[in-house]
Amino acid sequence: MTRSATFLLECLLRAGMRDVVAVEPAEGGLAALAGIAVRRDAPPVFVKAFADPPADDVFAAEAEGLAALRELGGVATPEVILADRELLVLSVLRPRPRSETFWEQFAHALARLHTSTTHPRFGWHRDNWLGRRRQINTWDDDGFAFFAQHRLLRWLGQPRVEAALDPGDRAALERLCHRLPDLLPDRPACLTHGDLWAQNVLADPDGQPALIDPAVSYMWAEVDLAHVWSTSPPPEAQRFFEVYAELTALDDGWRSRMPIVQLRQHLAVLAQFDDDWGAADQVRAALAPFRTRPSAK
Repeated sequence: MTRSATFLLECLLRAGMRDVVAVEPAEGGLAALAGIAVRRDAPPVFVKAFADPPADDVFAAEAEGLAALRELGGVATPEVILADRELLVLSVLRPRPRSETFWEQFAHALARLHTSTTHPRFGWHRDNWLGRRRQINTWDDDGFAFFAQHRLLRWLGQPRVEAALDPGDRAALERLCHRLPDLLPDRPACLTHGDLWAQNVLADPDGQPALIDPAVSYMWAEVDLAHVWSTSPPPEAQRFFEVYAELTALDDGWRSRMPIVQLRQHLAVLAQFDDDWGAADQVRAALAPFRTRPSAK
């Protein structure tokens, strides 16, 4: 076994799962170690852990997020078998099928989540985690203030962000935050997944869409839409956007808002990873209109 698989096996044994005989590495995760644990007399399970956990509540918060999506929003999620300080153990989901029908089903599931869970306030009853960084969820009645303070400006103190953005970029972000009420529609809060890129969309045993790795909060629905839109969805996902827009009565201008809404995720990626997969360029492009221009002499 690889070093990461050996580490996961040791975590499972310490947690009392003595029937695990091997762990096979799993692909897809960026922040944590992940694998499929083969058991002697039971179905395999998915397991993930941090070699150096950022806090004691990381996996408890994730398990709670999975339960919220399932119980409040009716979205399929894996069964939580174990969640403690050291590791998270889940039932195994199926790979996402490459079909337009699947993505149309997902459009219905996400629209149902967003339209059935509206909330009078923005935030969540506790902070949770986006990768290895704490997601601040302090309640606020004002969605623009919440988004500015807890989803955009909160990243400015992070060392990688400070290194990637110059003072003009940081000032532009502050100007953008000040203008959010002019740039984005005033929409209600709803339960959002919070980290909804295509890798976090899988299928349950019946082939229906299922979600993993949430960072839930009550926020604008478009934070989920923007993440799917902005992270290279597969060609078969095109109908997803059309169906979702129809089901939620999205206005025609939603596509133009995606770079601004997705800033939250680009900044989070920039803060956490040495390879930012182009996030810094995306941030600078979105902020370019908000940089001051020299006055004409």
